[in-house]
Amino acid sequence: MGKFCEVCNKGAMSGNNVSHSNRKTKRAFAPNIQKVSVTVEGGATKRLQMCTRCYRTVKKHGSLKLSV
Repeated sequence: MGKFCEVCNKGAMSGNNVSHSNRKTKRAFAPNIQKVSVTVEGGATKRLQMCTRCYRTVKKHGSLKLSV
């Protein structure tokens, strides 16, 4: 399983490491993925891999609207 958010489908992005002398080499930016148990609409609990941005939103608004 890849490193992506199951809620917003955020995945790895590519970019450059830039040295002091301005040389550029490719690198990957991975999202901060956490395994969390959330309450989905209908009262069921589901274990998901989600990014911390989505987790903060779920904590703020309560349950998650997902089809189970």
